[in-house]
Amino acid sequence: MKTTLLTASLVLFGATALAAPQVGKPAPQFSVLGSDGKTHKLADYKGKWVVLEWWNPDCPFVQRHYDTGNMPNVQKYAKSKGKDNLVWFAVNTAGPSVKEKMSADDANKLMAKSGAAVTTVFLDHKAELGHMYEAKTTPQMFVINPEGNLVYMGAIDSIPRPKDPKETGKAINYVRLALDSAMAGQPVKTTSTQPYGCSVKY
Repeated sequence: MKTTLLTASLVLFGATALAAPQVGKPAPQFSVLGSDGKTHKLADYKGKWVVLEWWNPDCPFVQRHYDTGNMPNVQKYAKSKGKDNLVWFAVNTAGPSVKEKMSADDANKLMAKSGAAVTTVFLDHKAELGHMYEAKTTPQMFVINPEGNLVYMGAIDSIPRPKDPKETGKAINYVRLALDSAMAGQPVKTTSTQPYGCSVKY
């Protein structure tokens, strides 16, 4: 009987630990190395808004959002709105099959060159964070409220592949809308969308 109960407990624990992220539920807890050389835990940011942006500088979709200024503008808008109560992190996931891992120095230089308002990149070199959040594409976005619950996950905006880069500015920016509503204490109308972009390299 003890063995059966122990096995059942382990199965239950494993199912909970690997549960898919859900809007309205607590965001998966993580501990990951940042490009600033520090270990970052989601628990460290309790009481703050947290935005996670899956990022690969070689991805054409990511390049489009940075070259047009779309992503840096949203980052700056979010930080100005949240002030000291919001943090935004880029996440570079590279699984065991990926031989070349991005260095902290390269990540910092690329972010600085892009004009981003991101100061720290999470170096997810074991892909643990990617699997935890079931990240599929770059870019892919997650917004976590000060209580630690997910309020939005999915695409950055509504136009996956514009014929003209200028159309990016005409897209519905889901992250911006989610932050506007949630920070005002109002329900987020669009809480989940289908992410688009390049596949995360597991």
